[in-house]
Formats: sequence, structure tokens, C-alpha cells
Amino acid sequence: MSRERDAGPPSTGVGEKDVLAGFLDYLRAAVVAKAEGVPEDLARTPGVPSGTNLLGLVKHLTQVERHWLLGHPVTGWKATFHPAPDETTASILAAYRETTAEANAEIASWDDLAAKGPRRGSRRWTLTHLIEETARHAGHADILRELIDGATGR
Repeated sequence: MSRERDAGPPSTGVGEKDVLAGFLDYLRAAVVAKAEGVPEDLARTPGVPSGTNLLGLVKHLTQVERHWLLGHPVTGWKATFHPAPDETTASILAAYRETTAEANAEIASWDDLAAKGPRRGSRRWTLTHLIEETARHAGHADILRELIDGATGR
């Protein structure tokens, strides 16, 4: 059982976009850390009656970023929580990392957070929503990982 101390808030630049993007990256890293090193069968095993599992959370967050930042359509949000039989921890984490890198490039191109976001609301709203969504699921991942092997912290 691993009981590591959680990492403190991230160091970021002083600008609003730097702070928001920094916190989003911090939360993304927390989600990845919870899924890494978990045996494949346990990473996809539901930890709660709703069926939520670690790989499903990462897969869902990948689709969230693709939708909100990169403009990809999502036809069924519930399906984004379920890894396909041929998807592995490695492939799901790789897709998340690739998507977040592409999303970060999009965010870096923004010069005005008050401008319309890729979907609705402002870019500021979009970043805040992604922080909220990722934080919510990072908390779920914390609980699932602790249920799997007792690991807490980062």
C-alpha cells in the first residue's frame, strides 16, 4: 500500500491563461498517475455499482478534451466511459496524452480568453469547465485507485 503525500498546487505563470492551463495540466497529471501501474484487469474493473473504472474515466476525459477544445463531436457521452475490449491502459493513456498535447497547443494559440470558445461560452468558460470536469473525475480516480490497492496521494 502506497501512501504518498499529495503534490501541492502547481507553479504557473502570472497570467490568467497560464494559471488556468497550469491547473488543468496539474489535474490531468493526477488522473494519469492514478491509472499508471494498475494491472490491466483491475484498471477496467468497475469499482462502484455505476460501472465507473479507471480506464473509463481516462477515456471519458479524452473525449471531453476533444469535444470542448478541439471541436470533435460526441454522439453518446455514456459510451465514453467504457473502454473497448481491444483498448489497453497504454493505448488509452497514450490517446489522452496526445489529446492533451493537441489541446494545449490550441490553448496556447488563444490571445483573448473573453473570445468565444470552441463550443459555447467564452474560452475562459471552457478552461474553467475543463478544470471542473477533470477535477471531478480526478477525485473519482483517487477513490477507485484506493479501492484497488490502497494507494493514496500522487
